Order: sequence, then structure tokens, then C-alpha cells
Amino acid sequence: MRVSRTLLSAILVTVALMLQVTVLARLHLPGATPDLLLLTVLGLALVYGHVGGCLVGFFAGLLADLAPPADHAVGRYALVLCVIGYAAGLTRPETGQHRSATVPMLVVAAGAASSTLLYAGVGALVGDSAARDVGLGSLLLTATIYDLLLAPFTVPLVMAMARRLESDPLAGDGTSGGGGGGDTAVSWLGGAGPRRRGPRRIRYGKAARLGGTRSTLLSRSARNRAGRIKGVKRL
Repeated sequence: MRVSRTLLSAILVTVALMLQVTVLARLHLPGATPDLLLLTVLGLALVYGHVGGCLVGFFAGLLADLAPPADHAVGRYALVLCVIGYAAGLTRPETGQHRSATVPMLVVAAGAASSTLLYAGVGALVGDSAARDVGLGSLLLTATIYDLLLAPFTVPLVMAMARRLESDPLAGDGTSGGGGGGDTAVSWLGGAGPRRRGPRRIRYGKAARLGGTRSTLLSRSARNRAGRIKGVKRL
């Protein structure tokens, strides 16, 4: 990913994790806890695509695994968010922007349910039966409801920030090629000028050639006229 994407993702993931640990985890809501970190990963994956979503999800999950309140194996949530970010990035359209909020909300609902199932499945593989003791059905229901209620306030904001940084011509770092960056900068400053100056140079060159031809004809006619005058005087 580009430097601008990395910095924005790091800031958003850090803020989301801090709010997750200090605020949402202390609400003691029935069932699951609203997953602000998951919503942040989903919002970035919907803009950056499957590769960016996979990378952001992995590092966000790894950061959550290393956070002090975590009591599970390191890499467990990193694997979950990596898969969720990759799958969410596959729904990104070719135009880069969804036409309605239906697809993002469906992605949020599927991501909340899938993350809960994957987290419980990976925990069962390593011998963690906490999800089974609490009740997997209630966790699925409450996690989906909480994330859907929190999504309209977080996912559009994350996507807007990512899109604004993507469309900012001053945010490029030169890694995307010199031609593309130059075209973007020229179009941002007022349009591609070299294509319009070409015909002017052609016109100027043509006018210069016409002027040179005309001056040559005039000089020849002047010399011929001078010759005729001299001949008359000689007679």
C-alpha cells in the first residue's frame, strides 16, 4: 500500500482500538460487544479492495491480539480480520464506489456474523470453549445487531476519509508511476495543456512557412520587375 494509505489506516485502527477497549468494552451490554475495530476494517476494505482489506485486517487483528485486555492466543483475531477484510474487499465495484448503502450494510451484517463464527471456530481448534459456554446463537444475534446499529455512524465516515485521501492529488507519493501522477497534477491545475498547444505550434509553423514562401515570391517579383525596368532604361 501507499504511504498515505498506511498512515490513514494506522491512525484509524489505533483510534478504533482505543475506543473499543476504553469505552465499548466497559458498557457491559448483554451478549457480544460492539466491534468498532471490525467496522473500521470493513470501511477501509470497501475502498481499498481485497488486498488492502486483507493487509489492514491482519495488522488490526494483530494489534488487538497484543492489546493488554486480550486473553486469547496471539494471531487468532488477526486471522479472523484478515479473512474478513479480504472478503469485504471483493465487493468493491470497478468504479470504486457503491451506488447505495445496501451493499455496505449487507457486508457489515455478514462480517459481524462471520467474524463471530470464525473467532469461535479458531478458538475451538486451540481449546477455547468460551463461546460455546456463553451461547453461540446469542453472540451471533447480538453482535450483528450492535454492529448494524453502530455501522451508520462509523463506516461512512471511514469510507469518506479513505476516498478523500485517494482523490487528493497532493497525497500521492510517487510510487504509482510518473505518467499517472503528472496527468493527475495537470488535470488538477487546470486541464491537459500540451494537447492544445500542439495545433498552435502547427498553425504557427504553417504560418511561418506561408510567410517565408510569400516573401520569397515577393522578392522574386521585385527582382523581375527591377530587371524589366533596367532593360527599358537600356533601350
